Amino acid sequence: MSRLLLCLLLAIPAAHAQLRIEIVGGGASQYPVAVAQLKGEERLPHKITDIVAADLYRSGLFKIVDGGGLAVIPSEPAEVQYPTWKARSADYLVIGSVSPLANGYWDIRFRLLDVDKQSQLTGFAYQVTPLQLRNTAHKIADAIYEKITGDVGVFSTRIAYVVKTGTRFELQVAEADGYGAQTVLASNEPILSPTWSPEGTRIAYVSFERKKPIVYLQSLLTGQRSIVANFKGSNSAPAWSPDGKRLAVVLTKDGNSQIYLVTPEGGSATRLTNSSAIDTEPNFSPDGQSILFTSDRGGSAQIYRVSVNGGVPERLTFDGTYNVSPRYAPDGKSFAFIQRNSGRFNVALQDFASKQAQVLTENSMDESPSFAPNGRIILYATEVRGRGILAAVSSDGRVRQRFTTESGDVREPAWGPNIKSP
Repeated sequence: MSRLLLCLLLAIPAAHAQLRIEIVGGGASQYPVAVAQLKGEERLPHKITDIVAADLYRSGLFKIVDGGGLAVIPSEPAEVQYPTWKARSADYLVIGSVSPLANGYWDIRFRLLDVDKQSQLTGFAYQVTPLQLRNTAHKIADAIYEKITGDVGVFSTRIAYVVKTGTRFELQVAEADGYGAQTVLASNEPILSPTWSPEGTRIAYVSFERKKPIVYLQSLLTGQRSIVANFKGSNSAPAWSPDGKRLAVVLTKDGNSQIYLVTPEGGSATRLTNSSAIDTEPNFSPDGQSILFTSDRGGSAQIYRVSVNGGVPERLTFDGTYNVSPRYAPDGKSFAFIQRNSGRFNVALQDFASKQAQVLTENSMDESPSFAPNGRIILYATEVRGRGILAAVSSDGRVRQRFTTESGDVREPAWGPNIKSP
């Protein structure tokens, strides 16, 4: 993420609610990694090593080995006593340093070392402003995650969600670990269905502030809003195309709920589905060539797929009488959805090739699944003791997390894209 973009995103007014993460399940196998305190980081408002260790831990894939208690904490490879770390059962070691620069920036350096091979696996240096310290820590965790697992890290991404406190609704954006919640929009009317633009600087959502559902688009850089869809009747369920040039929306302007395509600038709408049923909850494929959606055209709510050029939709779900809210996995090989089983609503994952579905959660009121950009985690809303919270589950069902706040109902989660530095 560029320095300018991060500073502008952080300029959004702060909110009061803060998400806290609780790990309620771990992976079957974990990588033992020690994160030694970076030399000089005691001068920082946020300790880099604490954030990095917390990121790795909550992924469920890493066991954090105690990195303290040494007379000399290494910051360079030559200072590392590898037998000491081997004795602590660490396979990997993170070391580094923090130094102030004359222009007010900080120089952050880290190295990831292989304890068995006594060699460096990766390392980077960053020059950042104080406002970028937390994001830099997340980027370090991403680099470690990627080098060890071979997968893409998502710790430096952001999430959006809606908090309802009394009669007040707030669309909020936070770091992926729930820190730094900031209000994008506050209203006394419902806010629904936030969805991130592919480049991560805009959010489309539904607002009832004019006493009817209207689709808005809002810049996170400037706060400027525009109307995407305000046709007669209901305007809902926006979904971005991967290239950011179109949105799928659900409109009732011609009768029942059907799926249409519009541009981010608004204007006319092109109808995609044409049935006497309710077609809703569109979601673009990663290649932009097809759309998943929910429809009751077969007599019950099921998931279908249709080409963006139209044609006859293909039914995808057959197990159970209620399957809704489909979301493509980032690799396009599967999709997440909500399935009703014996009165319980759970997150499930279905493979396109095998057509087999796996239920991933054990709650009773799950809704609104949203994939992390690497496809390894699914964020969703659920209910605990009558209050809405966010939760997450790994795509294999083994790692589970809960995001809680001190007050309010939290709903409508959307995981933002990976934003790579230029």
